[in-house]
Amino acid sequence: MTTGRDRLRELLDAVLDENNTTLGAMAQGAFASPYHFSRQFARGTGESPVAMRRRVLLERAAWQLSGGAAVTEVAFAAGYESVEGFGRAYHRAFGHPPSATAADTRTRWLPAVNGIHFHPPMSLWVEGEPKGRHDMDPTSLLLHHDVADTRELLASATDLDDEQFRRRRSGDAVLSWDGPDDSIASVLNHLIRTKEVWLAAIAGADQPGRGGDDPAELARRFDAVAPRWLDAIREIDRRGGWDDTLIDALCEPPESFVLGSVVAHVLTYSAYRRLLVRRWITSETTGESTEHDNGDPIMWLRTRG
Repeated sequence: MTTGRDRLRELLDAVLDENNTTLGAMAQGAFASPYHFSRQFARGTGESPVAMRRRVLLERAAWQLSGGAAVTEVAFAAGYESVEGFGRAYHRAFGHPPSATAADTRTRWLPAVNGIHFHPPMSLWVEGEPKGRHDMDPTSLLLHHDVADTRELLASATDLDDEQFRRRRSGDAVLSWDGPDDSIASVLNHLIRTKEVWLAAIAGADQPGRGGDDPAELARRFDAVAPRWLDAIREIDRRGGWDDTLIDALCEPPESFVLGSVVAHVLTYSAYRRLLVRRWITSETTGESTEHDNGDPIMWLRTRG
């Protein structure tokens, strides 16, 4: 028997409520603790509640600016305490300052792991899967599970102290050019950097710098790269480009890679690293109240419903 409740819809409503400007307020609006609210929301959407609210409000801001709204008004409506702070966030997201937003019909959606976007005047639009791709397609399932599972591991790592997080363990280099996978910190860093590097290669961008590897910085980097990674794969799938060849000038000497094999490569080593770091995190938290699953995509899929 069903109660008729749509729990994910309730969580989304709590995030987008104009009055819920903090994680605590969002959780209270959903009748949950901040911890369980964040966990439920991330499992259902693949994105943290704070990150989704920030992104959707920036998408709304772009729509408002394109209609002639004043930057100051839009900045405060989006929850920013200053126009300068809003301007910096807007420029990072869209690649240009708020004042340069054109009144045209270009998409103002930012990359999102879940296809959930702002829809005027204050609704949501859920982008469908590309034609020919279905949630139960194994590739789609593995891609989304990889992102959700990595996010879960990053959240679990915040329960560790610095000694546990950086403790050297018996781990070989999974890929020689990455360096050793011998600590929770190094494995999580490699999980994120792999996507950063391959995205740069696909986009023809410069080699990305090596970001920090403390838990907060790893989470920030992951929030930045995960939606771009899924967005790039959606675009490849839309145009049927899986057998396109990438000439990677970031390699020395340059090498060629078939795009389908690049995604298979990332998923293969990511799966191993996620299982490895999960085992290490579990060994550090055995007997504590922290919840851990076993990383099985079957169980992950069940929790999404």
